[in-house]
Amino acid sequence: MSRKKIVAGNWKMNLDRVKATELAQAVAGRHAEAGSVELVLCPPAAYLTTVGTALGLVHAVSPSGVTLGAQNMHDKASGAFTGEIAPAMLVDVGCSFVILGHSERRTLFGETDGMVNAKTKAALAVGLTPIVCVGETLEEREANRTQAVVTTQINGSLAGLSAADLEKIVIAYEPVWAIGTGKVASPQQAQEVHAIIRGLLGALASPAVAAKVRIQYGGSVKPDNAADLAAQPDIDGALVGGASLKADDFLGIARAFA
Repeated sequence: MSRKKIVAGNWKMNLDRVKATELAQAVAGRHAEAGSVELVLCPPAAYLTTVGTALGLVHAVSPSGVTLGAQNMHDKASGAFTGEIAPAMLVDVGCSFVILGHSERRTLFGETDGMVNAKTKAALAVGLTPIVCVGETLEEREANRTQAVVTTQINGSLAGLSAADLEKIVIAYEPVWAIGTGKVASPQQAQEVHAIIRGLLGALASPAVAAKVRIQYGGSVKPDNAADLAAQPDIDGALVGGASLKADDFLGIARAFA
């Protein structure tokens, strides 16, 4: 089955308003270089509106087709949750996507599979597409626990979702040991885990549903290694960190998946 490729830029806690605007405009202005690849920009929450404006968003649709995503959200619709952002608020400022369960959220802020599951359901309820992140640490890989860890994360993060829900999500496999380290899983290592994830999705729903779900790879993706990753049958795009902060690098990765 042909799945539409998707490359998302996770800007993390970087840039200022001027630089965020310039980067968004540069990507939007050169979006044609990515061909049919779906491009998503995920700036810090403070700059969501700024980037949305730079993309020319109108009701979450931009003339260039580049879409807006958030890096996190709360699972509750409203309430006394100081500092948090509700799902509908993200929709209100033009977001189409939201990254959930990133390893930095899990390791630095204590997010559990249960929390990711609640957020995933809340995102789907307001029409956001969740990018649900999973991945093992170096210690877990060296202990040959990659499959066990990813299985637990997938089953926990996606518990209770219907087949129709599963078709609407994006999975990002991000080996924690490769994020921001300069190390990258070999194409074969990445493909092996992507195939495992697709098998798990098949068990949760059906092989037909699993065949529709897009699974990104993340972890020190750069233009010079993206093509080898893109050649793998179960890798449908990339969740890009540091390289997404430069238009040339981000679009270079997107071109590899085109």
